Amino acid sequence: MKDFELLDPRGAPAGPRRGGGRVFGHGGLRLVLLRLIADRPRHGYELIKAIEERLGGSYSPSPGVIYPTLTLLEELGHVTVSAEGGGRKLHTVTDAGLEHLQAHRDEVEALLARMADGAGGRGAARPAPVERAVHNLRQALHMRLAGPPLDTAQIHAIADLLDEAARRIERL
Repeated sequence: MKDFELLDPRGAPAGPRRGGGRVFGHGGLRLVLLRLIADRPRHGYELIKAIEERLGGSYSPSPGVIYPTLTLLEELGHVTVSAEGGGRKLHTVTDAGLEHLQAHRDEVEALLARMADGAGGRGAARPAPVERAVHNLRQALHMRLAGPPLDTAQIHAIADLLDEAARRIERL
C-alpha cells in the first residue's frame, strides 16, 4: 500500500508529512466533506472524526479548516444547516450538493481511495491524540507570544515548562 500523499498549495505531491504540506489539494476537502454529509447528515465534530478515522489517525483536520469549509458549502447551496440544542449545527446535503458530487464523482472516488490507502500505510505516524496535543501546544505558544510582551520571569517560566515536558517525554 502507498503512503498517504500530501499536496502542496498547488496540488503537487509534497513528500512525507513532517508538519508541512497539505493533505487535500484545492477543493479536495470540500468534496470529501460533501460526500460524508451525503452519506448521512453530520455535525462538524463528527466530520473531523470521520476524516481522522478514514486516515487511520494519521491526520485530523482542525476546526479552523473544517468550519469555514462547511460555511462555504452552505453558501454554495450544497448543504443546509439546522441548529440543534447546545449550538450544534447539523449539516444536510441538498439536491445541488448531490448534483455537484455526481459531476465530480471520479475525483471524489479517487480522494476516498487515496484516503483509504493512506490509512493503511501510516504505521509510523504520530497517533491522532498526540498530533492534536502538539497542535494545541503550538497554538497556545503562538497566541501567548503574539500577545503583550512577556517579562523575563514569564519567558523563563514558559521555557521551564517546555523543558520539563521534553524531559518527561524522553523518559517514557
